[in-house]
Amino acid sequence: MAYQDPMDALGDRTRRAIFEQLRNGPHAVGEIADELPVSRPAVSQHLRVLKEAGLVTERRNGTRRIYRVDPDGLGEVRAYFDEFWNEALAAFKAAAEDERRNG
Repeated sequence: MAYQDPMDALGDRTRRAIFEQLRNGPHAVGEIADELPVSRPAVSQHLRVLKEAGLVTERRNGTRRIYRVDPDGLGEVRAYFDEFWNEALAAFKAAAEDERRNG
């Protein structure tokens, strides 16, 4: 199953843990796997999903693959939450103003 949507990709606890590790800087698959209770092949599969969703990028360094957070994909997630909170805060403001007028 391809995860095109970053929010769907982050729905898995292990992928979120991997993504959170990468926010501290680029890491190789083995470095990530050392911090998690899953195998290196499983980490690689999760990284593939995160890459397909546009959340991480990879570069080769010899035989190793180094992964890092993709700022463009992260921007898409941030835009989603910005829109969500803007709508929620506007609704809260409208409700508070309505209560004050009628209250």
